[in-house]
Amino acid sequence: MAYMLKLRDKELEIGKRTYIMGILNMTPDSFSDGGKYNTLEKGMERALKMMEDGADIIDVGGESSRPGYEPVTAEEELSRINDIVKKLCEVDTIISIDTMKSKVAYECLKNGAHIINDIWGLQRDPDMAKVVADHGAGVVIMHNKEVAEYHDLLQEVINFFEKSIDIALKAGIKKESIMIDPGIGFGKTLEHNLTLMKRLDELKILGLPILLGTSRKSMIGRVLNLDVNERMEGTAATVAVGIVKGADIVRVHDVKEMWRVAKMTDAMVR
Repeated sequence: MAYMLKLRDKELEIGKRTYIMGILNMTPDSFSDGGKYNTLEKGMERALKMMEDGADIIDVGGESSRPGYEPVTAEEELSRINDIVKKLCEVDTIISIDTMKSKVAYECLKNGAHIINDIWGLQRDPDMAKVVADHGAGVVIMHNKEVAEYHDLLQEVINFFEKSIDIALKAGIKKESIMIDPGIGFGKTLEHNLTLMKRLDELKILGLPILLGTSRKSMIGRVLNLDVNERMEGTAATVAVGIVKGADIVRVHDVKEMWRVAKMTDAMVR
């Protein structure tokens, strides 16, 4: 059933088609494209190209979350993304901020960003939910875990989401501003990731839009035994299956190609 996802002054009609979130890493060390776009000029060029190629949302990140990443301070993270967020907010698109720090979220929302994409689903920084609520912003609640061990994978992921949704609603975030992300590659083995892909539709029980982020991830590398820059076809397979299984938004590096995959898949299943 279609409904409107509310993101401050922007809306997306969920169910109508699959939306594309383009990844903009303003980091020196992200797993796939670290250091490629981490200046204002290169970052803007990249963002505008992704919009031209079909991105509905630009997801800006200033701290890598790849396995074994080096954490950075909120100040350092902001120094990497503040200028580009201000600049992007002058352009007509939806801006998402990939951060788990409420201080970073606050500054970016103050500058006009629409979504906070939190890899710890509002469960790491106690102030995050209130910051999102105070700005009427959208939030992506991602599932994450320190140790990749589960008794019942799907049930534990759903339990995590229920806890995060409760935190969100109690802080004043509107239900129609919440998205969930199963967190492919975060606190999960290859087997866990493949199982989540196969059973993604079971997350529909929560009644929220599903965002799927599989682009170029190690799950693909391990199945195909391919380096990070050779995972386009593998990503396409996960995007297509993800949409069939109920994904509403896909977070990708290769916007033009995955827009085509999404459009073709939508033509068959929506």
